[in-house]
Amino acid sequence: MLKPKYNFLGGELLLVDKPLTWTSFDVVNKLRYSVKRATGVKKPKVGHAGTLDPLATGLLLICTGKFTKRQNEYQGLDKEYTGTFCLGASTPSVDLETEIDQRYSLEGLKEAQLLEAAQALTGTIQQIPPGYSAMHVDGERSYLKVRRGEEVILKAREVEVPVFEIETSKFPEIAFRIVCSKGTYIRSLVRDFGASLNNGAYLSALRRTRIGEYRVENADTVPDLTAHFEALLVDASEKGL
Repeated sequence: MLKPKYNFLGGELLLVDKPLTWTSFDVVNKLRYSVKRATGVKKPKVGHAGTLDPLATGLLLICTGKFTKRQNEYQGLDKEYTGTFCLGASTPSVDLETEIDQRYSLEGLKEAQLLEAAQALTGTIQQIPPGYSAMHVDGERSYLKVRRGEEVILKAREVEVPVFEIETSKFPEIAFRIVCSKGTYIRSLVRDFGASLNNGAYLSALRRTRIGEYRVENADTVPDLTAHFEALLVDASEKGL
């Protein structure tokens, strides 16, 4: 929530509701510029504690000043997501970044099978990150290689998914709520959900609602934060500070 005073250099944790299509670095760069103006420091320390895909919205933790040393601590917190995915088709990126490349029949699929598929992806599981991800492969982001048509092989890793709830009233669109550990890819869960049914699935909407104890309903928008920082700057100038 907006505060009357900020100690940017001493350290602040800003809760930001990331807008659709913005990258996490877009948010960092925008707020870094605002902090630079507010403090007069040429290169203020500003960073995020856990990225969000451009097509996702929701909670992004931004650290400033000495709080940037705590980014790993915040990144290690569990996370909660809500959203929707569609069955019956797949895309290379497992979301709406790329076009549908294959369609599948939905005939015969029962709700019990969908619930079982979610249950099978709950708990401690092995997960392969999506090719369209920021994982480093030979010193380069995986998604850059995939976009050039290069084959990328990523290793499976263990993640925790304590909660994978689904709601099927708008089938073939599935609404979900997921609670998961650091390093979990929601797109991989969606991909594996479809594969377990010998079908396809892609993410159609994603929102991060919680990181540890921090919730998106307590977050501020980027425009609200930058306008507030500008107002603080103007106020300080008028007072001769």
